[in-house]
Amino acid sequence: MSTTTPPIAATRTAEARVTRSAQPSGWLLPVAAGAIVLLAFMPSLLSQGDLSTMMNAFILLTMAVMWNLLAGYAGMVSIGQQAFIGLGAEGVLAMAQHGLNPVASIPLAAIATAAIALPVSLLVFRLRGGYFAIATWVVADTAELVVSSISSLGSGTGSPVPGLSGLSAKSFGDITYWAALAVALVALGMAYLLLRSRLGLVLAAVRDDEVGARSAGARVMAARRIVFAVAALGCGAAGALLAVSQLNVQPSSVFSVQWSAEMIFVTLIGGIGTLEGPIIGTILFFVLEQSLAQHGALYLIVLGSVAVVVAIWAPRGIWGTIASKLRFRLFPVGYWLWAQGAVRGREAGSVQARLAGRRRRRPEDPPA
Repeated sequence: MSTTTPPIAATRTAEARVTRSAQPSGWLLPVAAGAIVLLAFMPSLLSQGDLSTMMNAFILLTMAVMWNLLAGYAGMVSIGQQAFIGLGAEGVLAMAQHGLNPVASIPLAAIATAAIALPVSLLVFRLRGGYFAIATWVVADTAELVVSSISSLGSGTGSPVPGLSGLSAKSFGDITYWAALAVALVALGMAYLLLRSRLGLVLAAVRDDEVGARSAGARVMAARRIVFAVAALGCGAAGALLAVSQLNVQPSSVFSVQWSAEMIFVTLIGGIGTLEGPIIGTILFFVLEQSLAQHGALYLIVLGSVAVVVAIWAPRGIWGTIASKLRFRLFPVGYWLWAQGAVRGREAGSVQARLAGRRRRRPEDPPA
């Protein structure tokens, strides 16, 4: 009795399947919607002081998501993102001085900041690695010097933001909180959609092996320029929120390197290269700040100790370490490759390893 062996090509096609997540994720959408609704109702549940803290957390989260997009996914480590934070804040100030509502000016200032980032990329993209990082810092210092020389923007001493003096303290606090929440959600959503697109695959390929990506036909420079502009857009929106929330724009404050230090800290602690990492890092940062800020130097000592502990024992960050053990993602932007008959929840091997031919031979395979 003879049997027919299926073609080898068909067998190999049927042996694997690709999914976005290692775990069922249908429950995430209703949970996320419920969390957003709860956050939207926070002004009626919390005091103005607590709302201000949450607003600042949303601003830092927006910055961290943008820096993570650059460094964690595109492999471009920038220490000069404060340039776009400051430009976003100054943009709101300039528009408010010309009669536009400061809150309505936030998206306009963000778009203007992204437009400025495009010609800047022509300069900084000529450099790589540490030279690129230093170049972004030089751009930030140059932007601060240029803005400080403009008298209409208050020169180096800064200027108050007009247009919101008629609001009560509660109305002002509620509006700025909702604006910060909206910007943070848009930043997360924009990063998520970008990373799930073809551009996200190109960015990951460039980060891991730029020469290989170019050899495969990826448009490396175009992908980098797009993500650089998107990161500038998000940081510009965060800077615009700072201007609105503080009702004053001072160049030495909005262009401070402290912003880059904080966004880098929360991203590395939470987990670089994951969208969940900046969220975890921001929560931890503000919990430590609110708990220890009154203790002076102890606050900085604890922050430094946390950074050292994570760097030594969890180099992938808190969420990165957890996700690697549980094989779970809240924001699935990569791919999982499964062998035929694999149990859901167990990783069958990386796409790169499979494509490289690192698989067990089957009895029906022809000899090599």
